[in-house]
Amino acid sequence: MRRLVAETRLHAADLVLPLFVKEGLTEPRPLGSMPGIVQHTEESLAAAVAQATAAGIGGVMLFGIPAHRDATGSQADAPDGILNRAIRIARDASRDAAAGTGRPALVVMADLCLDEFTDHGHCGVLTAGPDGDLVVDNDETLVRYASMALTQAEAGAEVVAPSGMMDGQVAVIREALDDAGHTGVSILAYSAKYASAFYGPFREAVDSTLQGDRRTYQMDSANFREGLREADLDLAEGADMVMVKPAGSYLDVLAAVAERSDVPVAAYQVSGEYAMIEAAAANGWIDRRGAVLESVLGIKRAGADIVLTYWALEIAEWIR
Repeated sequence: MRRLVAETRLHAADLVLPLFVKEGLTEPRPLGSMPGIVQHTEESLAAAVAQATAAGIGGVMLFGIPAHRDATGSQADAPDGILNRAIRIARDASRDAAAGTGRPALVVMADLCLDEFTDHGHCGVLTAGPDGDLVVDNDETLVRYASMALTQAEAGAEVVAPSGMMDGQVAVIREALDDAGHTGVSILAYSAKYASAFYGPFREAVDSTLQGDRRTYQMDSANFREGLREADLDLAEGADMVMVKPAGSYLDVLAAVAERSDVPVAAYQVSGEYAMIEAAAANGWIDRRGAVLESVLGIKRAGADIVLTYWALEIAEWIR
């Protein structure tokens, strides 16, 4: 009876699995702050994508960690850079895994940001501000984002996901993609991305070189209406999907964005949310499976159509 009348349900096709691939690794590297998650080699990435495809997961979100970093993140739009190689690997692996099975290949999504590729760890190009301090140059960064979008599309990404919170990023990327004939590539905009303490373990996952913080371009955790305004701007600029990040601490923002959005809404259950449940479960303080499912169900109930979660594969197997 409970199953029959349940108002919210989880489905594997609604889940997106974030994956990290690091250039130069010879074997997957486990992350200490995220038990069960690894930095992949190119070979293990292919296997992970094939497994996700077989499980019926809706998509993967790829993050690349290059061997070389510089001030402008030159490897971000290098056609043979690690992220663009990973896109090609993922597309091929998913298609091969789906071939002859009657199952669809999953959607290959790529993070579109400079922070993994810059030696300073910021999401954009830095320049000297009025007082001499270094600040992110919004417009110069948009030039880099447009170039990244084109190389990701050419590598085979079906969705590009600008996560840097630069003003006007969706409009610039949409124009660049359309002008180059990539009209079928979708944009998943990180619309309400907050400057959160819950990103901590992600820093390890991408070998972050961040100097300072990102509070000048990510959102203040105290602000609700600002999150809605940012989502409205991305919708007006042509976003195909919008995202709220993190998920668990911003369910009010997520619900309000879902109420006003006429495109699919995603939410990212971030590394800190993952780490907290894993740590509590490891200590025997909570039931791991129950807490994982309840946390993702809450995100869905708040209005997310798509949930990015590091538990995507396990959840897909549990609810099969």
